[in-house]
Amino acid sequence: MRSIGTLTRADLAESINRRVGLSRADSLGMVESILTHMCDALADGQNVKISGFGTFLLRDKAERVGRNPKTGIEVPITPRRVLSFRASQMLKDRIGEA
Repeated sequence: MRSIGTLTRADLAESINRRVGLSRADSLGMVESILTHMCDALADGQNVKISGFGTFLLRDKAERVGRNPKTGIEVPITPRRVLSFRASQMLKDRIGEA
């Protein structure tokens, strides 16, 4: 799989600046506000769904026994919360076209 580049916060703000006409500072403020709101929701235990894009899901994983691959010694893996992303069908279809 070939990587072309990385989309950054600055890139998103620049796009808003060009398409909507907001100042660069206001565009960056909007991007920061959206990301902060999403992070706060996830920190509060809420999933975040963006229609047509995908869903950020929180899962609680129980404690389990793992094994050190080098030594073979069993070690407990502590319970934790993990974040995953599930792309919407619309996004999957669009990526498949590329």
